[in-house]
Amino acid sequence: MNISVFEVTGPVMVGPSSSHTAGAARLARVARGITASPFSHVSFGLHGSFAKTYKGHGTDCALVAGALGLREDDERLAYALAIAEERGMTYDFYETELDGMHENSVKITFMLSDGGKSVVIGSSTGGAQIVIRQIDGFDVEFTAQSPTLLIRQQDQKGIISEVTKALADNDLNIGIMRVSRRAKGDDAFCLIETDNAISREVVEQIRAIPRVVMVRAIQIDSGER
Repeated sequence: MNISVFEVTGPVMVGPSSSHTAGAARLARVARGITASPFSHVSFGLHGSFAKTYKGHGTDCALVAGALGLREDDERLAYALAIAEERGMTYDFYETELDGMHENSVKITFMLSDGGKSVVIGSSTGGAQIVIRQIDGFDVEFTAQSPTLLIRQQDQKGIISEVTKALADNDLNIGIMRVSRRAKGDDAFCLIETDNAISREVVEQIRAIPRVVMVRAIQIDSGER
């Protein structure tokens, strides 16, 4: 049996719960990195256990902390609501049903400064581990444990091959790649997990590919480029 030290000791975090606190903070922090645009308000749609116990387990503070960019082991997590007020970030919580989702799931909606919005749905699966399930209506599945490229592009022949060529030219090996689309010829979403860190130069090279709409690089530490 292979058991990691992480599974035995648990994550470094501010409590009380690895699922409801540390996982929630990490989930919102990764969602912030995915959004990577200025925002002023965040709306948290709480599903399942999150909806029932979020105040008692500090999930509200944890989610707001993550949206502020605070790590799950940051001692300021308990004061996140006050910090949000100081920084002018408003927020709200509501109960919702997310069909087929883990009981510790949340729909995070960032109201962007340009008038648009970004929506990320994810789950806290235990031990501060997370899974991102949906980004702006596209079904995805990634845990933010490996460097990950998020690419939105027009659904046209040849774009994916140009993306993979850019990675090969920069000696980046693809671990996992998933592509989803709403309809043939419409926008598509490509998620690529790599074995090594993704440089800013690679991001810019892919961004320059015709008909690529958006590129984000989520590093292991949930940063973005």
